[in-house]
Amino acid sequence: MKIIILGAGQVGSSVLSSLASEANDIVVVDTQPSVLHDLSDRYDIGTVQGNAAHPIVLAKAGAAEADMLIAVTSDDETNMLACQIADTLFKLPKKIARVRAIEYLNYKEIFGPHAIPIDVVISPEQIVTRYIERLLEYPGASQVLDFADGKVRMASVRAHRGGLLVGREIKELHQHMPNVHARITAIFRNGATVIPNGKVVIEADDEVFFVASSEEIKDVMSELREIDKPYKRLMFAGGGHIGKRVAQALENRYQVKVIEKNTRRAKKIAAELSNTVVLLGDASDKELLISENIESTDVFCAITNDDEANILSAMLAKRLGARRVISLVNKSAYADIVDASLVDLVISPQQSTIGSLLRHIRKGDVVQVHSLRYGEAEAIEAIAHGARGQSEIVGQRIDQIKIPAGVVMGALVRGEEVLQIHHDTIIEEGDHVIMFLHDKKLIRVIEKMFRLTDRGDGA
Repeated sequence: MKIIILGAGQVGSSVLSSLASEANDIVVVDTQPSVLHDLSDRYDIGTVQGNAAHPIVLAKAGAAEADMLIAVTSDDETNMLACQIADTLFKLPKKIARVRAIEYLNYKEIFGPHAIPIDVVISPEQIVTRYIERLLEYPGASQVLDFADGKVRMASVRAHRGGLLVGREIKELHQHMPNVHARITAIFRNGATVIPNGKVVIEADDEVFFVASSEEIKDVMSELREIDKPYKRLMFAGGGHIGKRVAQALENRYQVKVIEKNTRRAKKIAAELSNTVVLLGDASDKELLISENIESTDVFCAITNDDEANILSAMLAKRLGARRVISLVNKSAYADIVDASLVDLVISPQQSTIGSLLRHIRKGDVVQVHSLRYGEAEAIEAIAHGARGQSEIVGQRIDQIKIPAGVVMGALVRGEEVLQIHHDTIIEEGDHVIMFLHDKKLIRVIEKMFRLTDRGDGA
């Protein structure tokens, strides 16, 4: 597939890193030659320097022959105009654009074939907001990801000593909870991967990923750790695009405070938020946090554009008594070195955004993708199509399908019903299958499994 990426910032570079290893023909466009030079040294790609929305630049990038355009510059208007020009002049078939401003996103009718021709609008702020909402819904979870329109969720939790399943074999989960449709799909122990089977023993401090129906998530969590009390008091450091969006989404369900150090921005969001307390100040100001009862705060979440400030303010809030602290971090190198005892959870908007992009790039009928472990693993939802003889999996029992090591089948959704996958489960036409790929390189095998045998590579 020939893909043009407009913008070599944090999102563009992360997307490139994810796609470059998958035999795609990629060209990156950016205004900064030093950034392009660095990327061309690291990856086998083409580069073009210039304004991403200029027709001559898009022509040099090969827009006339490209299969997909991913516009992720830092400027919404540039992304939208680039898609318009790519469609008008080059008839480029698929256009994906990052659009951050809620002023655009509130009017969905401006995007589409009869308006601005963008096939997929990606909003990192919207994605991160949904991510945080899910974490708040399940206190104690490190990740909660939706599949099958929310019928199934994948969650990860840190196993605690005293959990009913800790120190026991995985197979005992269904002895404790025989009617729960859940499966443990991955375990990460001291930085190493443990591919689960029934005889694996869960240890304290394991990071455990599992799949279950949305109604059963808390029941499974209770097997791995004591369930935390519901959250009530939230404090967010940063009133930017993400901070404002998160506060709007949560202010009618929680007690929300937002700390913003820019006077003009603080006044603006205070006027636009109805049930949120907006504080003018610096989130790393110890006296401010103490005066706002940080020790009674259930969740402190640092979501400014400054990674270092986020990490430091989260560490300070933790030391001052906040129950749980979360830091938004863009640089994966920082995410790897943050001490989990000082910051409970690090979230990456880039990884969340990449998952949304990948679902539109994967071959076969892959309808949901979540990039995990900083791009090393993926959780995907794919739809089985065809009849026996047309498909490698339809009409086959699970134990008859050549599922590669490193792929764990999590759950199956058939119509409105969530089914647990067993060795004798038979895949039917239209089934949604949720899987955990411990190595993202296995995606090619999965794509092939879920494509009709009479389709060509361009399907």
